[in-house]
Amino acid sequence: PESGPIPRSVPLSRLSDSFLDGTSSVYLEELQRAWETDPNSVDESWDNFFRNFVGPAASSPGLSGQTIQESMKLLLLVRAYQFHGHMKAKLDPLGLEQRVIPDDLDPGFYGFGESDLDREFFLGVWSMSGVLSENRPVQTLREILARLEQAYCGSIGYEYMHIANRDQCNWLRDKIETPSPTQYSSERRQVILSRLIWSTQFENFLATKWTAAKRFGLEGGETLIPGMKEMFDRSADLGVENIVIGMSHRGRLNVLGNVVRKPLRQIFSEFSGGTKPVDEAGLYTGTGDVKYHLGTSYDRPTRGGKHIHLSLVANPSHLEAVDPVVIGKTRAKQYYSNDVDRTKNMGILIHGDGSFAGQGVVYETLHLSGLPNYTTGGTIHIVVNNQVAFTTDPKSGRSSQYCTDVAKALDAPIFHVNGDDVEAVVHACELAAEWRQMFHSDVVVDITCYRRFGHNEIDEPFFTQPKMYKVIKSHPSALEIYQKQLLETSQVTKEDIDRIQNKVLSILNEEFVASKDYVTQTRDWLSNYWAGFKSPEQLSRIRNTGVEPEILKNVGKAITTLPENFNAHRAVKKIFADRLKMIETGEGVDWAVAEALAFATLLVEGNHVRLSGQDVERGTFSHRHSVIHDQETGERYCPLAHVMKNQHPEMFTVSNSSLSEFGVLGFELGYSMENPNSLVCWEAQFGDFSNGAQVMFDQFLSSGEAKWLRQTGLVVLLPHGYDGQGPEHSSARLERFLQMSDDNPFVIPEMDSTLRTQIQACNWQVVNVTTPANYFHVLRRQLHREFRKPLIVMSPKNLLRHKECKSNLSEFDDEEGHPGYDKQGTKFKRLIKDYNDHSDLEKGIRRLVLCSGKVYYELDEQRKSVDGKDIAICRVEQPCPFPYDLIQRELKRYPNAEIVWCQEEPMNMGAYAYIAPRLATAMKAVERGSMQDIKYVGRAPSAATATGFHGVHVKEHSEIVQKATQPEPITTPSLA
Repeated sequence: PESGPIPRSVPLSRLSDSFLDGTSSVYLEELQRAWETDPNSVDESWDNFFRNFVGPAASSPGLSGQTIQESMKLLLLVRAYQFHGHMKAKLDPLGLEQRVIPDDLDPGFYGFGESDLDREFFLGVWSMSGVLSENRPVQTLREILARLEQAYCGSIGYEYMHIANRDQCNWLRDKIETPSPTQYSSERRQVILSRLIWSTQFENFLATKWTAAKRFGLEGGETLIPGMKEMFDRSADLGVENIVIGMSHRGRLNVLGNVVRKPLRQIFSEFSGGTKPVDEAGLYTGTGDVKYHLGTSYDRPTRGGKHIHLSLVANPSHLEAVDPVVIGKTRAKQYYSNDVDRTKNMGILIHGDGSFAGQGVVYETLHLSGLPNYTTGGTIHIVVNNQVAFTTDPKSGRSSQYCTDVAKALDAPIFHVNGDDVEAVVHACELAAEWRQMFHSDVVVDITCYRRFGHNEIDEPFFTQPKMYKVIKSHPSALEIYQKQLLETSQVTKEDIDRIQNKVLSILNEEFVASKDYVTQTRDWLSNYWAGFKSPEQLSRIRNTGVEPEILKNVGKAITTLPENFNAHRAVKKIFADRLKMIETGEGVDWAVAEALAFATLLVEGNHVRLSGQDVERGTFSHRHSVIHDQETGERYCPLAHVMKNQHPEMFTVSNSSLSEFGVLGFELGYSMENPNSLVCWEAQFGDFSNGAQVMFDQFLSSGEAKWLRQTGLVVLLPHGYDGQGPEHSSARLERFLQMSDDNPFVIPEMDSTLRTQIQACNWQVVNVTTPANYFHVLRRQLHREFRKPLIVMSPKNLLRHKECKSNLSEFDDEEGHPGYDKQGTKFKRLIKDYNDHSDLEKGIRRLVLCSGKVYYELDEQRKSVDGKDIAICRVEQPCPFPYDLIQRELKRYPNAEIVWCQEEPMNMGAYAYIAPRLATAMKAVERGSMQDIKYVGRAPSAATATGFHGVHVKEHSEIVQKATQPEPITTPSLA
């Protein structure tokens, strides 16, 4: 066969990548002629192409005039609608948005004119759905255009052509382009109407009863409520049983009342200021929060006769901060309900347009969606797009065309919908629910609406958006538009509408009357898993956390033994051999083994353990090795996942996270809130980086229980310690966590161990532990109590391998009387007394040095070198809440000692500012002086946490330990 035609050479100035260019059309026609003479003369792909386009054309007389080039043009026109049709969609209910319609949506751009409209064209591409599918009959250009306009340029603008997956695109094309228009039956329309009336009347009712209250109403976006309800109904039909919702303040009360079904009388009662519950024994009410931040959870029936459990997570005003919390809680629900396919539990996030584009945590959260240990099988994102953020116009608020463009990075489809068209909103919401259940990935519904009253009800929007608000003033509500549409098409009668309106109004009035006598009973304290847990006002007994020696030995062997034929790295083999020796001899247990023993013993007791953060599998400092890699096959082995026979694969989860603090800490926080019988830990790569998640610490972790009555036992591990690594690798900012603690520095609480509720009353615990055994006990203590509190751990770096930082296995067990066992029993020691065998009264000790953390080992070494037998060193292992009883015990033991607080951090950092007033309170109580009698030894105040010069670091450090052990009295202030 002769070879195919050779294309003519083209001067560079004429080169263009457009298919419509003259040269390519000449080339195509020559190829076509060659193919018609002999199909084998052209490449197989062109043969396929011509078969599809020219094959049917030959047999259909009406298409004889259709050339290959016209087919190509038509194909490009269809693609243009699929890509850019949303640019022509009628999305803005106010009609203010001026958008340039791309040229490629104009048939004239491709050379089609008026005379071509009624010509018939064959349009078919193999393995394609929708308009382009092969099974479509021949259509006129007019029909094709009408179909494309209806599909892509109505009240919904679809963005999905950025998705690389052909099956997903085809599924959407099928849904979007198939000619059955979304017609709802009249019964269905009555349901949608009724839901829209509820949404609208709820806001009107609040506006008339509380004219001056801030409620961040949904006026202008009322279609969100019918949209969400239909989405939930569809999700329930497709197998969803639990939905976790996160949203900010706009429309939250409406969602609470109409979607989540929080009793209306309770919402109205909160408006009248009645949030504080009646006095009831042991009823902890916390400090409370504004009504549009509170969370709740209820079961609601769906239209299809099923039940779905909805929980709305409490959140602060920090927009989008709740996103990762919702995803974490959803993932935990999936674990506890054994929802392996992730189809029964789903997260839904409702965003604002300004915050979706502006807040970095949105991307951090989206970024978790495909990670194996963080995925929830897809989240549905709904953007309530007010087209203005507080007073900022979109052109000042984002660089991209849409606020949702960030979601394209994830290949999520985005449905932009006109918020005045309630049926379009319902359709987009249902389609999102179907996508999520079908493809288990994220999807975005962007409802373009407006705010009728500005940022809140007492705001004046005319100051900054006069043109917009002139239009809004005379713009009919979505309900008025829908009622008019249904009346005109005789879908409902005026009587039907009045009947629904009156029913809704009478229920609202009844609930309002009932709200006057509404008494908040015992709060919906946490969720069902939390029944029986104590509030801060109910006494919880302190328990031992030691473990039977036999169990310790058994789990110890399991976590230090590698499978046969596993080719671990030789250094890792040696580490595991050393670990096994520690277990067998019961001596020299190091930090990593202590942690693994804590995890393993909790697992054996039936608890779920999860550890996540950057590089946690190996550990930043190469100490943990919880996942071992076969050096030849790359296979992974996790000893802690094999502590028991047939252990659930996720019962112990350790996972390196994405390089995010805010998002991942939020995720773990949400995860820890679902079930109390889990130890959930987040570890920062270095403690210094934890402030990337500062919002989480401030708004959720330190204050969540007080604001929202939600407990969490989350453990935060923050590597901390001055080793000369410079200002970003030295300090976890211990002072910040202590400064956020809510214990009173001037009042000593009840310290009797049988009556002590000190930790329960405090908002969290901050520890700076110095022995492996104490670390083991503090982790186990998190679960061996009848309440949950966050635990902030200043975790060590150089102590991980320090020769002195070792414990005996006997310190982990529950036997009495072993070395290291003292009056505190086998539990966490809040303060470790001097190891020299001091009696209860030591008058000869001239100095008592109190310190916290690894500086103890350096002080002890210095003390030995100067033979300072008259110096006692005590370690405050738990600065917060402050161990008044143990401090007083030591003060009494050393009646003549000068009292020194020694720290390695600068004076304006570290624990000094927190410790000093509390230590002074303890001293006053045992008549040992006051604040002036506390001698400070540590670095001088500094703006940076540490010096960047190694020589300076060494000099400062030796000054501190020398000063603390000097023979002469210390003068205050003493600064290195």
